[in-house]
Amino acid sequence: MKTPHLLIIRFSAMGDVAMTVPIVYSLARQYPNVRISVLSRPFAQPFFQDLAPNVCFMAADLKGEYKGLMGLNRLYRRLVAKQPTAVADFHNVLRTRYLRLRFLLGGYPVAHINKHKKGKRLLCRKENKVFAQQPTSFRNYADVLGQLGYPVKPDFKSIFPQEGGDLRNLPNIIGVKRPDECWIGIAPFAAHAGKMYPQEKMGKAISLLTKQHPSWRIFLFGGGRQEIEVLNGWAAQYPQCLCVASVLKGLDKELILMSHLDTMLSMDSANMHLASLTGTRVVSVWGATHPYCGFMGWNQKAEDAVQITTLPCRPCSVFGNRPCHRGDFACMNNILPEEIVQRIEAGLLSGQKTRR
Repeated sequence: MKTPHLLIIRFSAMGDVAMTVPIVYSLARQYPNVRISVLSRPFAQPFFQDLAPNVCFMAADLKGEYKGLMGLNRLYRRLVAKQPTAVADFHNVLRTRYLRLRFLLGGYPVAHINKHKKGKRLLCRKENKVFAQQPTSFRNYADVLGQLGYPVKPDFKSIFPQEGGDLRNLPNIIGVKRPDECWIGIAPFAAHAGKMYPQEKMGKAISLLTKQHPSWRIFLFGGGRQEIEVLNGWAAQYPQCLCVASVLKGLDKELILMSHLDTMLSMDSANMHLASLTGTRVVSVWGATHPYCGFMGWNQKAEDAVQITTLPCRPCSVFGNRPCHRGDFACMNNILPEEIVQRIEAGLLSGQKTRR
């Protein structure tokens, strides 16, 4: 009998791919005799390389070797050579629909994600919003597997052991975390303005944290050239702060550091999901978007989402990429830095365990 081999496809942005990890892990644990191949962009390899013995990662450069229709045909031939027995399309966009069609014509069992776009449109429309929690991406991914005969019960905690990643793999400037130390991560950037807390206000929040907690270490996360300039500016101003991108090279190293944070402060962005994969508590800041769209980080708590609930225009966008109806981004500008600091403190100073 042929060994079951499930091919899972998810390209897209880092946060979306990161959200597949808890479901792929649960699938691998609950079906140890099933081979699982995850096809994604090359950046995603650290998520899956040590996830489970029966999980294999396949990288696809869609802007190079597999660009365009000829490239997709080349990719399909490569995938068929792996002899999958079923295909799970976790993305459902033009590229994956084409691949899906090829597999369907080849007689393979195929299932694809339902993104529940109608419910999200009703939630984000300008007037008469239907304010209802939409199925999470995790639930949507699991539903695809259920259609293929692999129902899963999510039981993921972290990509690392309980003690976190090995800090010895990081530069000496990171050092060893003492038992009495508190490490805070801050990831202040996002892809769209509607999801990003104003830079001046974030600077005020950092200032408050350093003054109120002079023994805390603060690690600043961001990757673009302009982002790094901002982070280095804060690091120069506040000795407790360190710009992570200036000392760590590679997503695998950043994940190790995240696994030792007591709390990560993040926007509705990839870093929320990356920290969630390491079992770290995330205080997330929400503006134009909303947790009801289904993109809250894995295992994160609703009370750790900082947002203004009294604005009738929220949410106005699923992804935060639409112009502000009001023109003033009140959803972000009206959040006080003090509130963010208090929310961070609430999970730390009360004696709650932040590592899961």
